Amino acid sequence: MKRVSIFGATGSVGLSTLDLIRRAPDDYKVVALTANSDVDSLAALARETGAQVAVIGQARLHGALKAALAGSGIAAAAGEEALVEAAAMDADWTMAAIVGCAGLRPTMAALKAGRTVALANKESLVSAGALMMEAAAASGATLLPVDSEHNAIFQCLAGSSLDDVARITLTASGGPFRTRSRAEMADITPAQAVAHPNWSMGAKISVDSATMMNKGLELIEAAHLFPVGLDRIEILVHPQSVIHSMVEYRDRSTLAQLGSPDMRIPIAHALAWPQRIATPCQPLDLAHIGRLDFEAPDMERFPALRLARQAAEAGGAIPAILNAANEVAVAAFLAGQIGFLDIAMIVEDVLNRYSAATPSVIDDVLAADGRARMEAGQVMERLTA
Repeated sequence: MKRVSIFGATGSVGLSTLDLIRRAPDDYKVVALTANSDVDSLAALARETGAQVAVIGQARLHGALKAALAGSGIAAAAGEEALVEAAAMDADWTMAAIVGCAGLRPTMAALKAGRTVALANKESLVSAGALMMEAAAASGATLLPVDSEHNAIFQCLAGSSLDDVARITLTASGGPFRTRSRAEMADITPAQAVAHPNWSMGAKISVDSATMMNKGLELIEAAHLFPVGLDRIEILVHPQSVIHSMVEYRDRSTLAQLGSPDMRIPIAHALAWPQRIATPCQPLDLAHIGRLDFEAPDMERFPALRLARQAAEAGGAIPAILNAANEVAVAAFLAGQIGFLDIAMIVEDVLNRYSAATPSVIDDVLAADGRARMEAGQVMERLTA
């Protein structure tokens, strides 16, 4: 029986993970479940799975969680330190699916404890990639990518040497506005931006897909997970989302991983690795799909891609600054405070205004993150004045 912890249990990735576990209850024992603020859902999931501990990220909700779990025998905890403590618990496999930089400390705690970590929180690796990879190497932790693109690359590599890799191609659906002009995107609403044509995802990642910042963040993530050099990592728009990524070897063989656009497929791969398990996902019907299209990304209409590659090339604290500014801008867009095209503009403005020394510890990353958020707030104040 595999002991599992799920950080971000009430989000889309967490719920998909629990769906797979629910189908094989004798194979998994839930150790810890966490959520940011949804006490009722967290308590219900903890009771259903018989988790040892449930942790709510918002410290002020500790009492509410304790009340919701009364009589269950499940320990209730709250706050950032409780998340870190839960990440260090004895689990065979940990799903790191807390959205944004909030997942950085718990993910690092799991890596330092030498755990097998399934990483769905790309922002942690974007912001502190070098530190996280160093922590994993030092403790002997195993880092399994869950993003469909990185999981696809992991499968295509299948133990091959990175020295044999000529090119890694991250595929992108292009989002819901792939064919729209910049002028047509000016009046995009949050409701339109979160309606992804292929994938069912949370609001933040859906907006990132619409701006294509999501693919930019994945570029930075891939550079850490598969260090072949940025010059050998490219992005290709593939609207059908059937090919999730490709690896071309120096003999010019290209391996691609294909599958239905269902996050339970890469999650299942990480959950069962190095074995495989059955999923309820739809089988791929290429005859029905009929065609697979590809096109180069447009850096003019989607400047987030350019900003992310520049941040990856700069390294140091710059990716953390990019990520923090983007989180602030996306939240403001979802709240109706700024326009869709303002997101990338705010990120670029922050990158032009603020830099920081290369982080040597997590506190350095969080300091750069905090300062970038402040700068982004000031940019928005001027924008909306």
